[in-house]
Formats: sequence, C-alpha cells, structure tokens
Amino acid sequence: MPACYTDRLSLRPGERFALHASSTSSTCRLEMARVGAGREVVLTRAVEVGDHPTPDHADRNGCGWPAACEVEIGADWRAGYYDVALTDAAGETAHHFVCVKPAAGGPRAKAVLVLATNTLHSYNYWGGASAYCDVEALMSRRKTLPEAMADAIGVLSTQRPFPPLLLAPPEDMPRLVNMRKRGFEEKSWAGGDPAWSRAHRQSPYDGSAGFLNKWEHHFVRWAEGEGIDLDYLTDYDLEIEPGALDPYACVVLVGHSEYWSGGQRAAIDAFLDRGGKLAVFSGNTCFWKVRWEDEGRRYVCHKWKGFEADPVAAADPAQGTHLWSHPAFEHPEAATIGLSFVFGGYHRLGLCAARGQGGYTLYREGHWALEGCDLYYGDVIGDELPLIGYENDGCPITFGEDGLPAPVARLGVPQNLEIVALAPASFAEAPSPYRPLIPPEQLDVIAEIAHGSASPQAQARTLRGHAVMASFARGAGEVFNAGTTEWAYGLKANDPFVTRITLNVLRRFGAV
Repeated sequence: MPACYTDRLSLRPGERFALHASSTSSTCRLEMARVGAGREVVLTRAVEVGDHPTPDHADRNGCGWPAACEVEIGADWRAGYYDVALTDAAGETAHHFVCVKPAAGGPRAKAVLVLATNTLHSYNYWGGASAYCDVEALMSRRKTLPEAMADAIGVLSTQRPFPPLLLAPPEDMPRLVNMRKRGFEEKSWAGGDPAWSRAHRQSPYDGSAGFLNKWEHHFVRWAEGEGIDLDYLTDYDLEIEPGALDPYACVVLVGHSEYWSGGQRAAIDAFLDRGGKLAVFSGNTCFWKVRWEDEGRRYVCHKWKGFEADPVAAADPAQGTHLWSHPAFEHPEAATIGLSFVFGGYHRLGLCAARGQGGYTLYREGHWALEGCDLYYGDVIGDELPLIGYENDGCPITFGEDGLPAPVARLGVPQNLEIVALAPASFAEAPSPYRPLIPPEQLDVIAEIAHGSASPQAQARTLRGHAVMASFARGAGEVFNAGTTEWAYGLKANDPFVTRITLNVLRRFGAV
C-alpha cells in the first residue's frame, strides 16, 4: 500500500507544498479534493513514486523520503480541508491532507474553524509510537498496555504519514461512546464495535483524532447545509501567525481540541480580550500544553513526563509540556474556556457513567443559548443520541438558594460562569470486579492539582465530575462551551435542540 505526507499542513492560494511518498508502484494517481458537505475534486495528476523504506524511529525523526512532486494551491480553491489521496496501480489508496486558508487580503468569512491538528499529531503512531503509547507493539502483542504506555514518546515528527484509520476511516467507523447503557451485571466495554475493530485492525487510539467522518467533518457538513461560511486554520497557524484571528468575529473549536501550544493559547486569549467570541463545541479542550520546534517539523508533547523528560523544561519550567492546569504555568485552561477536564471526565465509556443518561439536564432555561428551544428546568436533551459521551469538561459546582448550580471559582474557573446544563462524568474508572478498559491516568497528580491533595480521599473525589454546558464573558469577549466531544453528533442527527442552540451561539457571536 502506498504512503505519503506533506511538508506542511496549511497554505494559502499560490503557495506550494511538497508531497513525499513511497509505493511499490512506480506511477500513482494523485487526487486532491475539498471535503465539506460534499467532495469537490480540484486536481488529478500522475505522480512518479519511488519505493522507500520506513526508517527506524520514524515516529520521532520522520521518514526522510524524497519529494515525489510539488503542488501549488489554486487561486480559486476555497478555504477548507483538502484530502490528498494517492492511489497505486493495485487500487490501494493512501490519504493525507492540507488545510487551505483564505487568500491573503482576500474575502474572509465571519468565523474561523481551528482544526485540532495538534491532537492529530499527538495520536499519530506511524512508525511505532505516539505521545500515548507504542501502538505498534501493543497491536502486535509484543507489549502489554502498561508496557506500551511506558514507551510513549514525547518528541514527534510531523514529517511522516498518518495511520489510515486515524486520518481517513470509513463512514461506518463506530463512535467512541457506548451507545446504550450497561445492563445489570453486564461486563463493561469501551465504545465501538469489537467485531468492526477486529475486522479493520483498529487500534484503541484511531477514533480520537482526525477530520474525515469524525467530529469536525460532521460539523462542517451541517454548517454548509445551513449556509454558514467558515474559514479554516490549523492549531499551528495560531502559533506562527500573529494576528491570524484578527479578521474574525468568532473562533470555532469542534470535537477534540485537546492540545494547545503557548502561542496558540496567547492568540486566543488576546482575541477574547479585545472582543472576540469563542464557540467551543469540543471536549477535553486545552488540556495539555505542547511546544513546537524546528519550524514545525518537531512537535514536543511529553504529557505526564513533561518536566523530568524534557531538558528545555528543566532549564525553564514555563517552556515545559504538561497539563495546562499545572501550577508551573500559572495559567489553567479554565481561565480561557471556563471549564476543565480535571473537573469533568468520561461518560458512557468503560465503567465511567456506564449507565449514564447520555444527555444534558437543563437548569437555566432562560439562558440566551436556549432561546426558542422550548426547554424548561429539568428537561433532558440528547439522551437518545447520546450527546454526552467520551470526554467532557466541567467545573466545581455548588447550589445557591435559588436551587441553581453555580461555579466554585478556583483553578481558573471564572466566578461569572453561567452553568446551563449538567451531566455526571468520571475522570477514571472506579475499582470494580471488571477489567479496566480506560488507560490509567495519574490520579494522584490530578487530585493534587484539582483538590490540593493527593490523598486517597482526594483521588476518590476526582472520580466524581460533571459535563457542563456554560458561558461567560472574558475580557471584552465571550465564550460558550458545550463541554463535550460529542456535540457534532447532535448536529449530524439533526437534533432540534442541539441545532437551535448551535445557531443561537453562532448568531450571537457574529458567525452568521
């Protein structure tokens, strides 16, 4: 099967990228297509491709393959996600992508979708390992899950392909959610369809990132169907382009925008403070701090080992890569987005809220986001989808004399946060007779950060979180946070409540 990668992921019309490829077929067919509500082919050509080995440690050092060709972005190519498909003589196809940004000085949409490309890099295990795990050793059973997780790498190359199911899964790839509640004394499971996974040799990490047939794609299909115009940027563009957000009224995040660099965070903070609006239809948002090196060719993401494994962090802790909520950074993510995964967690995954309702219970029916939704106190939305699942963000909660939930302002959670809806979530699986299915987290670290203690009692408290839908004013701007990865599936299903709430947010925020 062929394989390919580009030397850069985002370009403007008139700019060029190099396509690096390997195939046993000397001639392959290259097709590029903008993917949104439909698939719009913009380029086809024959490409001569050599057969190149994948070098050792390609995961951290890159493949080093020669360029098979260069492609110039057409002047008439619309902003969007462009699938790069390379097909060999046997009909086997490899996929990569580029993000086409609007032309410099050209017309702009009112809103920009920032693609969660940092999350994609974190999960990329081409060549062996990712920031999570030595995935190839795990899938070949050469290592157990704990052994494979111990061999995760913290420095990753962007100059390599992506695994097929991570980047370009078929439309029937199952969601990362248990679609029904666990039955009485039924063994727990962790999303998906075991038969599908076996048939496609799916890794535990393939569903957690990527555009095609996943969260961002579903959102774009819906938005284009509604006539909503969007421009596109990648996470890295916010790192390297000062003022990239200046032309926009609204920034949109969708799905799983988990990894933010320091430059990206500063760009979004500045955007909000000067009056921009941030619409977060994502879960586990801005959880990990990452760093870029070598002009975007090297991505640094040490996660839990962010200080002891990183010589840069040893010299300057502020440059480390760890939880954004870590006290070394003095800038927890909730200060920007209002919520945090440390106060949220999983829902309908393994034993985490395995019999959870899968939807939001509404508390503030008078909130502006619910206008025209025919919703009232105690109503539940999205339970049949399910709307709440996989990863969800929350905040510490208390109840006032009015009977409504209110935030406890700590670890960056703003005092002026308005909580609209809630659902239980858990940061990890509680001890049980069942085999654990969610990779173990460092509960002691989370408990220390979230609750000021690593005691067993604080770790137990960490297991009791919430998914939260909320909004707040930040500087001269405003933030709406849907608090869950699964919001786009409500739009895919044409759920009337999710659709109306999304339109209310985008209208208020000047996106339409």
